Amino acid sequence: MLSLTFKNLWARKWRSLMTAVAVIFGIALVAGTYILTDTTNQAFDQIFNESLAGTDVVVTAKSEVDQQDGSTPAFPAKILKKVDQVDGVKVAAGSIFTQGAILDDQGDSIGAGFSPQFIASTGPKVFEAVTYPEGHPPTNAHEATLDQAAADRKGIELGDTIELVGTDKAVPFRVVGLTQLGGASFGGSSIAQVQLPVAQRVTGKVGEYDQISIAADSGISSEELRDRVSEVVPKNLRVETAQENADRNASEIRDSLQFLTIALLAFAAIALFVGSFVIFNVFSITVAQRTREFGMLRTLGASRGQILRTVVIEGLIIGLVGSLLGLVVGYGLAAGLSAVLKAVGAELPANSLQVLPRTIIVSLLIGVGVTLVSSLIPAFRSTQVPPIAALSENLVVGGRNRVVVRTVIAVLLGVLGLALIAMTLISGKDGGSGAAQIGAGAVCVLIAISIFAPKLVSPAARIIGAPLERFGGLTGRLARENAQRNPSRTAVTAAALMIGLALIAFVTIFASGLSSSVNKVIDDQLPGEITLQGQGGILPFPAGAIKVVQKVDGVEAASGVRYVSAKVDGKTAAISSVDPADIVKVYTVEWEEGSDSDLTGLTDGQIVIGNKLADSLDVGVGDRVTLTSQKGRKFPFQINAIMKTDSIALAGEGIIDQGAMERDFDQKSDAVGLVKLDPGADLDKTQTAIEDALTAQDFPTVDVLNQGELKEQQKSQIKGLLAMIYVLLALAVIVSLVGIVVTLILSIYERTRELGMLRAVGMSRRQVKRMVRYEAVITAVIGAVSGLIVGVIFAFLIGIPLGGDGFELSYPVGTLIIILILTALAGVIAAIYPARKAAKLDVLEAVSYE
Repeated sequence: MLSLTFKNLWARKWRSLMTAVAVIFGIALVAGTYILTDTTNQAFDQIFNESLAGTDVVVTAKSEVDQQDGSTPAFPAKILKKVDQVDGVKVAAGSIFTQGAILDDQGDSIGAGFSPQFIASTGPKVFEAVTYPEGHPPTNAHEATLDQAAADRKGIELGDTIELVGTDKAVPFRVVGLTQLGGASFGGSSIAQVQLPVAQRVTGKVGEYDQISIAADSGISSEELRDRVSEVVPKNLRVETAQENADRNASEIRDSLQFLTIALLAFAAIALFVGSFVIFNVFSITVAQRTREFGMLRTLGASRGQILRTVVIEGLIIGLVGSLLGLVVGYGLAAGLSAVLKAVGAELPANSLQVLPRTIIVSLLIGVGVTLVSSLIPAFRSTQVPPIAALSENLVVGGRNRVVVRTVIAVLLGVLGLALIAMTLISGKDGGSGAAQIGAGAVCVLIAISIFAPKLVSPAARIIGAPLERFGGLTGRLARENAQRNPSRTAVTAAALMIGLALIAFVTIFASGLSSSVNKVIDDQLPGEITLQGQGGILPFPAGAIKVVQKVDGVEAASGVRYVSAKVDGKTAAISSVDPADIVKVYTVEWEEGSDSDLTGLTDGQIVIGNKLADSLDVGVGDRVTLTSQKGRKFPFQINAIMKTDSIALAGEGIIDQGAMERDFDQKSDAVGLVKLDPGADLDKTQTAIEDALTAQDFPTVDVLNQGELKEQQKSQIKGLLAMIYVLLALAVIVSLVGIVVTLILSIYERTRELGMLRAVGMSRRQVKRMVRYEAVITAVIGAVSGLIVGVIFAFLIGIPLGGDGFELSYPVGTLIIILILTALAGVIAAIYPARKAAKLDVLEAVSYE
């Protein structure tokens, strides 16, 4: 039987290869995800280990509250004296390593897009991990070094000038050295090194360190020295061996990149799910077409088990070949994903691509498993072929029992999905948890629709095929009847496309809604005409820039807004700070309890709290809450008023004044600046004046945007993310289109005699091609229309719980229509090869085909 299986596969090699495509794309994304993340993790491991060469023990501050930018607090430099006195310490030195901005002499960022830039200090030679391919370390307060990758990226050479921006104005430095950390790649990140006092001054950390590095005397182990140092430093500091520190940092990086792994694997699951429909369809058609063959084998003595093993082994071989090819494609895909991330400004550190045994094993298990599961029902169906089938090709195998089981499963999944959706809507659960519950219900309903789809195919084909029948005459009618002839086959083929299009429609609507919601926030909450941002809208900028803007002619008011994550009575929340005197002129607050005067009158020790946070803490106006800083220090604040908040609000979940923010939470830079112009002031002239003033006062990292530019910036960022999602979802759509191709080819084999008869009675080759193309269009449009309908409904449902967070859906009708048209065109393209194959059939051979 094994030899027979290989002969069957070889005889139908193109069909088998096309089936394997359904596995290849999904496994390529699985393998590519693991290769990309493993490569990145290995690069970070190398960076952290090489950066601690010569270090035995590391002292850093513990972070009581994790910040969104991943920063850790600094600590007093006087701790170094205590560490120096510990027995066994050979050398100890403090250092600075803080995120900032690095600019070339034209004021342009040296970094790559979203990749961070760091200002670091030089240290004693024993701790200096970098080498100098060119130049030397800084020897005075006006010199700096730059990592060679960043220098090459911007064409910077020794002697050129760069500017460093920390918490104050940009400071120029002459590049005297280019550095390299072993063979490690920093990705798109950039690192500039200056002398320690200079780094402390630029980053606003005079009298503080980010880290103390310690080298041990000979004969003292890292663990023993760590324990000794732990006894003399405050409990809010973390003392680790160099290896422990490297492992922890690498682990934190892995955790922060987990979202990327999850997202990519989710798209892989979608591609595999869609591919399972294609595999199921192909094996179902194959079993139906081999009825006589299986019946003949049964007549010759083959058992049901042998027939079952034949089909299962075919699935195993196809899954194995598809998985192996998917691994190869995944290797290239990892390089492609890395290039895409680099193109959008999120380049990750990477060296050579890493293919771990886990990647190979998981890919093979998933690929083979999905193929076997998808082919299992057709395989069992093959065992139902009785020996008498050898005498008749028209014997119908299976029937009522299979329909009943399928209907029961569809009903159960549909009821479960609708129940999850209904419970969310009735309970009023909002936010991410409500959306997740509705999403789970939507998946159940989607699968139920896919199972129940054969009942919908006939009326759908009649409606969609009507224009083709009217336009194409007989060929249109035959195409419509062919689509209706085997509704199960058409339904499974269309269902694969439906899933991909449903997700594309959902993402399109969701992205449009997000863009509209952001625009609404800008219109409703920002009465000012100009917004200030750090480069790229991500990095903070020096607070001194606001004072410069306030003095520009035509500016009525300007307020900086700073953010920090803090614990409010134990609950982590985003807290902002503002200038109370000007904030109501540039920012509109909706009040649940209070008024603008409560915000303008905000004093030290008072907080305006968001209504959702107040409800969760069960507090009100006049109550006191305790805010815990990143360093673990606790500060009491009295609630002065309660504002309405949503997830898009610029005010966060609480507002305090700037003095408290800087003193208690050590936040000295603004995240955004809001500017209101004098009545009658010319927007363009005032915007230009602000830009000139900031440049003249050495604040080159501040972007000055009017409302239209701000909206366009947000829109372009959403479009960039949307483009990446489209590319990943395209894999699922390609798999479904491959399914259309394979289904049409197999149906052509099935209808060989019919096509021969049509040609014999006068149908031309062109008409045969047209008929096959029309059938593909009908199948594609059924999948597209149902996918768009499902996507719109699910977007609407998921938008309900998110409405409480300020999210409003927007339906881009034009874009959805374009998607529908492109899908129909894709159906035509998918039918090119099957149509040509059908037209080339020899009439005499086709008429006599068995």
